[in-house]
Amino acid sequence: MVSVNDALEQIKRGADEILVESELKTKLERGKPLRIKAGFDPTAPDLHLGHTVLINKLRQFQDLGHEVLFLIGDFTGMIGDPTGKSATRPPLTRDDVIENARSYEQQIFKILDPEKTLVMFNSSWMNAMSSADLIQLAAKHTVARMLERDDFSKRYKGGQPIAIHEFLYPLIQGYDSVAMRADVELGGTDQKFNLLVGRELQKAYGQEQQVVLTMPILEGLDGVQKMSKSLGNYIGIDEAPEEMFGKLMSISDDLMWRYFELLSFRPPSDIVGFKREIQAGKNPRDIKFLLCEEVVSRFHSPQAAKTAQETFIARFQKGAMPEDMLELELSAAEGGLAIANLLKEAGLVKSTSDALRMIKQGAVRIDGGRVEDSKLTVPVGAQHVFQVGKRRFARVTVA
Repeated sequence: MVSVNDALEQIKRGADEILVESELKTKLERGKPLRIKAGFDPTAPDLHLGHTVLINKLRQFQDLGHEVLFLIGDFTGMIGDPTGKSATRPPLTRDDVIENARSYEQQIFKILDPEKTLVMFNSSWMNAMSSADLIQLAAKHTVARMLERDDFSKRYKGGQPIAIHEFLYPLIQGYDSVAMRADVELGGTDQKFNLLVGRELQKAYGQEQQVVLTMPILEGLDGVQKMSKSLGNYIGIDEAPEEMFGKLMSISDDLMWRYFELLSFRPPSDIVGFKREIQAGKNPRDIKFLLCEEVVSRFHSPQAAKTAQETFIARFQKGAMPEDMLELELSAAEGGLAIANLLKEAGLVKSTSDALRMIKQGAVRIDGGRVEDSKLTVPVGAQHVFQVGKRRFARVTVA
């Protein structure tokens, strides 16, 4: 039996903030399983390693004896979460939401214990809410409080439009906590405002307030922007072992420590030891191999990780890549450079249509990982090795 203090220390590891820690300790001291909520909008069909930072913490709560309420925001997904966006985000269609939600359910149990996980959909209670109910909910929050949220505040001051429906998103997310009677809600640091709305609404509805636990945001492969499929800087947990291994090997040596911190289950003392080994002259590549092995084994198997490493070595360390590889810096408009345009400007294909054809054939790779999305945008600040076919390579920095 884990003591309350030991459990609290485990929960705090890797967390950014706990609001309010004393309340969490009180809840733990009661000795009853807590209802741990985390919500995910099915905005894309794939979960990536950025999502697993939070999901790993959910698993930790399960191992401590608590119940996870994995909320799929099929209702809120059709609104579109404006968090961190500089413009109104287009909502998903109902078909998109259903398909993506089905994919989420298949992937989360690579990490979570199915016996201690309750998958819920917020359409279950939101579809039953009348217009009058929604107006009553809206009456429990003010416009002034909404404009305290950073992204809303910036858009308002900058004269950019904010649609009324965007104010509904944090209200509905907060009401989810009321409907689910959550004891603790987890979210990324960018979700702090929405999570605190949940506390306020629980109080307004006469419930004990949930504890808010925020987790850090994992940077993507570029080391600049948060991991996101729309930015093309992600590693999907369903990706093939070789692609997952290759993408992890592409991160910078500095970013490697961030990935160890947020993705590894190794004790902190191991990571401190790795840093000492590098200071003593060990090749950072060998330490990165350990990170890749751990992550690929988690989502596939130890044998798959071993094979992926052998493939990587054969491809990138035994002459598969030219020593005199072309190195380029390409300019991009705000947001990044479309993959087809990048390949053309780098001279790796004759035209954008040629690029699209090669992507469709599976002949385009970024840092060893196959490109499947022909609409991929490579973000500003990214530096990767791009490959077309077996012999055309270029190391490109997008500026």
